[in-house]
Amino acid sequence: MHFLKIVKSGAIRMAVIALLISFCLFSAIANAGAAADNVRVQGKIRVSGAWALYPMMVKWAEEFKKNHPDVRIDVSAGGAGKGVADALSGMVDIGMVSRELRPEEIRQKAFYLPVVKDAVFPTVNAANPAMKNLLRKGLTRKAFEGLWIAGQVQTWGGLAGTPGGNKVRVYTRSDSCGAAETWAKYLNAKQEDLKGIAVYGDPGVAEAVRRDANGIGYNNLNYAYDLKTGAPVAGIQVVPIDVNEDGRIDPRERISTKQEAIKAVLSGTYPSPPARDLYLVSKESFKGPAKVFVRWILTDGQKYVDEVGYLKIGDKQIKDALKKAGQ
Repeated sequence: MHFLKIVKSGAIRMAVIALLISFCLFSAIANAGAAADNVRVQGKIRVSGAWALYPMMVKWAEEFKKNHPDVRIDVSAGGAGKGVADALSGMVDIGMVSRELRPEEIRQKAFYLPVVKDAVFPTVNAANPAMKNLLRKGLTRKAFEGLWIAGQVQTWGGLAGTPGGNKVRVYTRSDSCGAAETWAKYLNAKQEDLKGIAVYGDPGVAEAVRRDANGIGYNNLNYAYDLKTGAPVAGIQVVPIDVNEDGRIDPRERISTKQEAIKAVLSGTYPSPPARDLYLVSKESFKGPAKVFVRWILTDGQKYVDEVGYLKIGDKQIKDALKKAGQ
C-alpha cells in the first residue's frame, strides 16, 4: 500500500512538472506575440523563395499588415534556391526555404528558423489509365526510383499490375527548389539526379500532369490538394505510397484527402523525407521590420497555419526559434 502511494505521488509530481513546462512554453510564446503586436512597424519587407511556403507567407503578410498598416511586404516565389541566394546577397530580407540548409550556405552565414511543416506528394493525372489499381495498391519507393533515378521506360500497366501499354511520362522541376531536393532525398539522390521532363515551379508541374493522362510528377501539399475542399486539385490525383511494401494501401497509408495526408505526416506513417520542416532565412540574423515580422509568424501567426492547410511545428521548436531570433 505504501509503495502504491509512492508511485501515485511520483506520477502526480511528473504530471505537475509536465503541465508547468507546457505552461512556461505557452507563456513564452504568448508574451513574444504580444510584444510583436505592440511594436510599431514601418518600411518595406522583401520576401522571396520556396513555392512551398508561398501561400502561407501571403496569408501571414495579409494578417500582419492589419495590425501594422505602415509596412509593405513584397512576396515572390521562385524556388528555395532563389530564396537562399536572395537572402545571402541582401536582395531580400527573408528567404523562404523548403529543404535543409546546406553546409556551404551555413558557412556563408545563413541564419535560419523553422516555421511550419509540409510534405511532397507524388501526383498523377486524374484520368490515369491505371487509377483504380494505383489507389488500391499504391507505388513503392523502388518504383519511384526506377522512374526518376534509373530513368526506366515504364508502362502504367507494368507499374500498377494491369493490362495496358501506356508509357509513363515523368515530370520534374527545372528550378533549384526544396520540393525536388526533398523528393530526391527520399529516393537517396540529389535534385540533379532526377530524370524527367523539367518544368518550372510547383504550379507548372501540377499543370503539366493535369494536361497529360500518362504523366507523373510531385507537388508540395498545397499544390497537390485544394485549399477549400481538401480534395486533390482538379485534374490530378495523389498517389499513395506503399510504405510497408505489402502490395496494398493500408488505412494509415491513405492520402486521398488533405486531412488524410496531414494525419499520415503527423503520425509518421508518411515518410520524412518527403515530409519536412520549412524555414525562413536571412544573412546573419533578421533585422528591423523583418525581425518583428518573423517573431509574429512564430507566435500569433501560428494560428493561421491550420487555416491555410499546413502543419504546425512543436512548441519547443517555436521557443527555440524565438530564442535564436532574439526576443
